[in-house]
Amino acid sequence: MIVSPSVLSADFANLERDVKMINQSNAEWLHIDIMDGVFVPNISFGLPVTQAISKHCTKVMDVHLMIVNPDQYIAAFKEAGAHILTVHYEACTHLHRTIQNIKSHGMKAGVAINPHTPVSVLEDVLQDLDLVLVMSVNPGFGGQSFIPRTLDKVKALKRMIVERGCSTLIEIDGGVNADNAVDLKKAGADVVVAGNFVFKHNNPIEAIDSIYSI
Repeated sequence: MIVSPSVLSADFANLERDVKMINQSNAEWLHIDIMDGVFVPNISFGLPVTQAISKHCTKVMDVHLMIVNPDQYIAAFKEAGAHILTVHYEACTHLHRTIQNIKSHGMKAGVAINPHTPVSVLEDVLQDLDLVLVMSVNPGFGGQSFIPRTLDKVKALKRMIVERGCSTLIEIDGGVNADNAVDLKKAGADVVVAGNFVFKHNNPIEAIDSIYSI
């Protein structure tokens, strides 16, 4: 699996240091959570911080928009350095149009679904997606406990992908650690977002490697 450490759990006062530490690790992506205080009950950071991260990041910038009206910011996040842009199914009235807009700006397109949202809602757009992000906690805050039901959703989504012959990746975000990553891999996950498990660990690079060793 690909590991995408989430800077939401990094030390914001030493963000350059933490980004450079991830550069030195085996992690392939860097996950950037954008929260607006409207779609989710929290505010993280936006375009200026994303631009600042991009100046130091040598990994794939995996940007996750937890915001309302994401369409109006697609071009701006491309300019800010995003390689992958993920929007929420629950935030997009015209989801197919949004996906096409992301791709037209040269980014890979992802769609995230909240814990209460079934994977079946993606049946008609799955072939257009590079990534489906399955939230394994309720979005908005780091440090939450993994929702076990997520494993069933991953299995169902994997069946859909295989049946349609798609190459869509499955990403998991929330409460991931080296223990539940084993079950996630078996269920069919391709990418795991790890926040607290990495950045609160005594040795973040070892924490990342512990997932890769599964």
